[in-house]
Amino acid sequence: MSGSRAAKRYAKAVLLLATEANLETVVYDDMQSVTATIFGSNELNEMLQSPVYKDEDKKEALNKIFVNQSDTTKSLIATLITNKRVSLLNEVAISYIDLYKESKGIKVAQVTTAVSLSSELETKVLLKVKELTGSDKVTLEPKIESSLDTSPPIPDVPPVTKDILFAKVFCERSSLNLALCRR
Repeated sequence: MSGSRAAKRYAKAVLLLATEANLETVVYDDMQSVTATIFGSNELNEMLQSPVYKDEDKKEALNKIFVNQSDTTKSLIATLITNKRVSLLNEVAISYIDLYKESKGIKVAQVTTAVSLSSELETKVLLKVKELTGSDKVTLEPKIESSLDTSPPIPDVPPVTKDILFAKVFCERSSLNLALCRR
């Protein structure tokens, strides 16, 4: 799981509150929205990290940006601001997502490729990961890393194996990491 110890503690507390209120999936959706919003806006990320902005300004901005979030998520934001920990918002959201997936038994396959996978190949990888883990609750987390495609093509390799030259699979806690290289 990623994030600082403080972020993990906040995430655990929010998951506990959300579970008690039977809103863990709603808050999970909120947290995905929070991470996507912060990741997509350098200005927002800089504002959250900067001590130059007043807490009231941060609170006002976040309340306007996340107006459609659940009360649990809004309460988390207010708590982080009050405790002067709003800079942890993204880390808390990521930690919450990890904890949620772990609590639901969802395995995450991190697929690193040199080029983006076709939908057909993505489906095949997903099926193989499900087979390897013995779980139907698997999601793919694609990552493109062009540095993987650095060696020359191997001659006389049948077409099927040209798509997937090698796959490195290893499990860590509730995550399954899968690295594929297409040459």
